[in-house]
Amino acid sequence: MSLVALAGAASAISAGPAAAAVSDQDTTFVQSIHEGNLAEIAAGNDAQQHAATTCVKTVGSILVRDHSKLDSDLKALADKLDTELPALPAAAQQQLDSMRALTGAAYDSAWLKAQDDGHIQALALIDKEISSGRNTEVIAAARAARPVVAMHLDMVRGGTCHASKAAGTVRAGTGGYLAAPTSDTYRTLGAVSLAVGGLLAAIGAACMVRSRRRTAKKR
Repeated sequence: MSLVALAGAASAISAGPAAAAVSDQDTTFVQSIHEGNLAEIAAGNDAQQHAATTCVKTVGSILVRDHSKLDSDLKALADKLDTELPALPAAAQQQLDSMRALTGAAYDSAWLKAQDDGHIQALALIDKEISSGRNTEVIAAARAARPVVAMHLDMVRGGTCHASKAAGTVRAGTGGYLAAPTSDTYRTLGAVSLAVGGLLAAIGAACMVRSRRRTAKKR
């Protein structure tokens, strides 16, 4: 009997903290973020069809790209944790329907305001999960999503469009690392390379002149 007890204790120690345990907060977080992802994907698709400005259309496409990736990862985690995911909430669909009644600048303004509010709420949920969640995998998912959601908020902060905020920054699935360099990044690197090359050439020329002067003095 003592051997059985020791074996059980050893198993508990080797397993460490209850990493697979899922609290009510963890479940609520996964479900809420899934709803948010669905809402952002729908809103992004809608913006590409109805927005008046290229900036809003661009932000919309970025939301679709990133939230699709985030939600794909979240679904895999939900399956692993046996957590049921809800459909797109009716409130989000109603919000889209009401915005479709608007046109031009009015649509863009309402869309950006909704995205500003939505991403602020999403960040609050993420930060709460990171600070007081229980399941380590859910917390890791929240940490991975945070830089992406923060980038999105920067693009719509204050209800103003800043599509350029997405250039060369984090994307979903990168774990917070930089995205692939853009053409602007390559142009900047090229300019820096040319400047450095010119500086090295100037230094080389100066060294050559000094060497010739020393040779002439020796003669």
